[in-house]
Amino acid sequence: MISSGRELLERFYEAFGRGDGAAMAACYTPDARFSDPVYPELSGAEIGAMWRMLTGRAQDLRIEVRDLNADNSKGQATWMARYLFGAERRPVVNLVRSSFQLSDGLIAAQRDSFEFHAWAAQALGVKGRLLGWTPMVRNAVRADAAQRLQRYLTAQTS
Repeated sequence: MISSGRELLERFYEAFGRGDGAAMAACYTPDARFSDPVYPELSGAEIGAMWRMLTGRAQDLRIEVRDLNADNSKGQATWMARYLFGAERRPVVNLVRSSFQLSDGLIAAQRDSFEFHAWAAQALGVKGRLLGWTPMVRNAVRADAAQRLQRYLTAQTS
């Protein structure tokens, strides 16, 4: 049993660093909520599926937690993700700030924020550098991510 919010979040990020999406998913309540600039509204099983999908296809993933604070009801973390993105294997270094609501030793809500344009410039190349600040690119990335997650969820239930 996890005895504190800090231990829960340490376990979460340690699992992330190992690429263990299943262990990450086990850190959430069944009705948890998640949002970030790419996945703005996930809930319940979608969250675990997202982490299993992302860690399962991650290329050279490294996670560095720079700051982590938590009590039994809330937490926050600043962390850096380094990985290769897409078929072109573009290097991405993404600084993320996370805020958490905790309940009964699990994550009930997580909100991640990062600079989308900076991420797009790295992950999408010239298109991301030139157009990553536009709603058009953000919406296209969100739509693609949602489709990938839906295909992943469908494949897991088949």
